[in-house]
Amino acid sequence: MGALVIRVACAWLLLLQLTGASHVVYNYKELETEAATANVPPSIVDPLLRTGYHFQPPKNWINDPNAPMYYNGWYHFFYQYNPKGAVWENIVWAHSVSRDLINWEALETAIEPSIPGDKYGCWSGSATTLPCGTPVIMYTGINRPDVSYQVQNIAFPKNKSDPMLREWVKPGHNPIIVPEADINATQFRDPTTAWLSGGQWRLLIGSAAEGGSRGVAYVYRSRDFRRWRRVERPLHSAATGMWECPDFYPVEAGYADGLEASASGPKVKYVLKNSLDLRRYDYYTVGTYDEKAERYVPDDAAGDEHHLRYDYGNFYASKTFYDPAKKRRVLWGWANESDTRTHDVAKGWAGIQAIPRKVWLDFSGKQVLQWPIEEVEALRHQPVTLKDKVIKPGKHVEVTGLQTAQADVEVSFALSSLEGAETLDPALAHDAERLCGVKGADVQGGIGPFGLWVLASADMQERTAVFFRVFKAAGKDKPVVLMCTDPTKSSLNPDLYLPTFAGFVDTELPDGKISLRTLIDRSVVESFGAGGKTCILSRVYPSLAIDKNAHLYVFNNGKADVKVSLLTAWQMKKPLMNGA
Repeated sequence: MGALVIRVACAWLLLLQLTGASHVVYNYKELETEAATANVPPSIVDPLLRTGYHFQPPKNWINDPNAPMYYNGWYHFFYQYNPKGAVWENIVWAHSVSRDLINWEALETAIEPSIPGDKYGCWSGSATTLPCGTPVIMYTGINRPDVSYQVQNIAFPKNKSDPMLREWVKPGHNPIIVPEADINATQFRDPTTAWLSGGQWRLLIGSAAEGGSRGVAYVYRSRDFRRWRRVERPLHSAATGMWECPDFYPVEAGYADGLEASASGPKVKYVLKNSLDLRRYDYYTVGTYDEKAERYVPDDAAGDEHHLRYDYGNFYASKTFYDPAKKRRVLWGWANESDTRTHDVAKGWAGIQAIPRKVWLDFSGKQVLQWPIEEVEALRHQPVTLKDKVIKPGKHVEVTGLQTAQADVEVSFALSSLEGAETLDPALAHDAERLCGVKGADVQGGIGPFGLWVLASADMQERTAVFFRVFKAAGKDKPVVLMCTDPTKSSLNPDLYLPTFAGFVDTELPDGKISLRTLIDRSVVESFGAGGKTCILSRVYPSLAIDKNAHLYVFNNGKADVKVSLLTAWQMKKPLMNGA
């Protein structure tokens, strides 16, 4: 039966490619002109605050990553894009291609409103590669004015022999999934990559129930990738508010290679990730998937309450894909700006994508690990090192010999003892972000805060801190390690959103050691603690620490010595970035 399903789906696809589909040019509503006001600080519109090696188009607004895939030697990346301005409106699917996920070439718009099923918007979705090798895109369309009525549409490459996949066509039977009467049609979006099991395709759609208070992942099945029916019960749900941009994929504990979407086996676990509309963060659980019952159960019964996050900073609407070229799973995530709408209009751009990350399940099976894809290391040059340097309490050391506004820094810290760790307030034991706000980079502790000051000005008026702090908790032998990014002193500009971001690091500090990697890129600081156990991305907009005026320091505001076993910092070249 499974082989028949595959043949039917691929034969239907071939017929579609031969017949084509109608394509109506959509007339976008022009954005109202918003003059850049005189009170926008000059540094905000300084082109040197545009990131150098993080993905972005030359101008305008971007948000969710869509349908990343590998096809015929090329990586394809689609994303929500406004071709008319630097605010969210007039959304289409922009399209870029790359050989290495670092150097990017922009192509023509891939998907834009053109049929009744997406006349009022083409929102997020995913790609699935059929067994015959042809990619298929499933996406959310808005098909009614004045109300965000959401349906699911499908598109295929017009010419699958074109490795660039420049043109996409939409079959006439779109939309292929519409919300049933018991679903809130304004909260029904973002289909996942489909997987094939037992002769049937399955995918998830994010939604909400119980008046919007409960997040839901609905399962839809199909035998021909054309007609889809909803499974009676959701795959999973929780009292978290609307689930956007769900992602669901197999993993295996300690297995660093990725698994393709339809993988199965006795050791296979699953990651279910949801972007919570109420909080604007990405959360995930690790658990077991019963394909017969179509149910997912988190391993941690409290996982939906005490959420794990991919990133404890400015990171949302993420999407993974399986990369068959390097047998890995790659994670993309969107990072919005932290300045104002007026600032975005004045500078003419808004939004970036985080560096693509390899993601896999750690040996414990409790959480995923993330690390920047190896290709980013090709941008490194002019390394400098600091080795076996003891940082005394209240002291800092500058790392010199390179420009650090665009850099990659790896550092390993060694602690001589954990005896001086301060006691953790039980009221903050499950709230890392609040703990970081109370115990920031300038608040002296027992062990820590210690870490890096990045994008710092020469007079230290501006600096962004990325640091660790160690606590002891009553009744526990294991230390509690906080990782925090504190940008509260990152800029002298007014009207910036500068929250502290933080997460706990699941580590026993073996031999008193912990590592940190930080990617600095002009207006973004993206950090990975303890080999990728905890990740934090923050947007910052210095007014002084720009380009050659940016400095890098190692600091220690604890009461105990901290040794830098080894620090290596590289300047980062600028790759080809969509013609910018």
